[in-house]
Amino acid sequence: MPRKLSALCSLLFALAAFSLPSALAQTAKPAPPPPTYIKAGHLFDATSDQLRDDVVVVVEGERITRVLPAAQAVIPADAAVIDLSKAWVLPGLIDCHTHLEGRADKYDPINDVKYTPFLGGFNGVVNANLTLQAGFTSVRDVGSQPFFAVDLRRTIDEGFIPGPRVVASGPGISITGGHGDMNGFAPAVENMMYPAERDYGIVDGPEQMRHVVREQIKYGVDVIKILATGGVLSQGDKPGAEQLTYEEMKMAVDEAHRAGRKVAAHAHGTEGIKNAVRAGVDSIEHGSLLDQEGMDLMKAHGTYLVADIYNDDYILGKAIDFGLPKEMVDKEKTVGRLQRENFAKAVAAGVKIAFGTDAGVYPHGDNAKQFHYMVKFGMTPAGAIRAATSSAADLIDRAATVGTLEAGKYADLIAVTANPLDRVETLEHVAFVMKGGKVYKDETGAAKPR
Repeated sequence: MPRKLSALCSLLFALAAFSLPSALAQTAKPAPPPPTYIKAGHLFDATSDQLRDDVVVVVEGERITRVLPAAQAVIPADAAVIDLSKAWVLPGLIDCHTHLEGRADKYDPINDVKYTPFLGGFNGVVNANLTLQAGFTSVRDVGSQPFFAVDLRRTIDEGFIPGPRVVASGPGISITGGHGDMNGFAPAVENMMYPAERDYGIVDGPEQMRHVVREQIKYGVDVIKILATGGVLSQGDKPGAEQLTYEEMKMAVDEAHRAGRKVAAHAHGTEGIKNAVRAGVDSIEHGSLLDQEGMDLMKAHGTYLVADIYNDDYILGKAIDFGLPKEMVDKEKTVGRLQRENFAKAVAAGVKIAFGTDAGVYPHGDNAKQFHYMVKFGMTPAGAIRAATSSAADLIDRAATVGTLEAGKYADLIAVTANPLDRVETLEHVAFVMKGGKVYKDETGAAKPR
């Protein structure tokens, strides 16, 4: 071998030998975090309606790796321990119907043209944290300006702000002049102030629906929200009135399901509910005027009912002080009582129920106040809790990662200081919140180093 070539080979070999440890160091996986051992005095894991006593939940990083009886757990002397042995531990709660940009102290419709979209962003930062502090570690945001919920989801997932896991929709898809349109204003005002939401939320006909659903998916939504009937908190329509046609809703479902997204249908009115179920939607939101035929259809199709049966109290009380227009108050009076009565009938009939509150219509952070009404109108405490854990996770298509306390799931869990199966209102004050293995609230002192 020529001398120059031999010298070059030697140099290359030396460089490779020098750089190899550095390359290996760069590719080596970081050591897994040491496990945290959570001592749960009483555990409701949401896989059944029963409590388990004296359980240890082992968390490594963001995930649960083991759930085992305390008698079988070997906890190293220097391990990180969270002692909730005097508490009741549950999965993080899930609210399937929220509006995180909304504020319950601003009801005047003129607010839509007084403020810029940035206000919703500021609201969302505060409301996301309030929701997490209340023990709701996952939510489905079903209707906001484009594409607020998508950006909020990303910002929370990046760890930039605290908040729940967000399953994001775009603006609810409405007909022209329907529940989601900007009614009661002059055309000049509407054209100046509302173009973005009209572009992504107003359709007339199946082909427009196809386009808008595809547009929303393009911009990152997890779920499609359609407005099948009129609503309460809108001008110029009636809650029971049909709006979207069956053909429009069927197009929304076909396009969404093809892309792996579910569809939530705002539907108060009887016929609108039934047409939405026939079209294949995954959940009926509100369901105020649901009849027996609608219940039978929902059972046959496996459609969830997400009924906001708490906020009637707030709408007919404090909201009036904040300027809720008389038209909306009168509409709530016509449907609020019927909604609760039909919810009770749906529970008795065996319709699938998922927890959803319409947070934003009432103050964020008060989500758990709905549990009282779910039990009052027919559910057991365990059934109501499962509606906000395992059933909710199934509806939002996140059952593989949240909703129960099992190995492999995210370490999203809460604790309360009394038995929620005896008194479900206990969940209105959560003392401990963990999301993804990180403690966000601890009023118990349980997370202090051992």
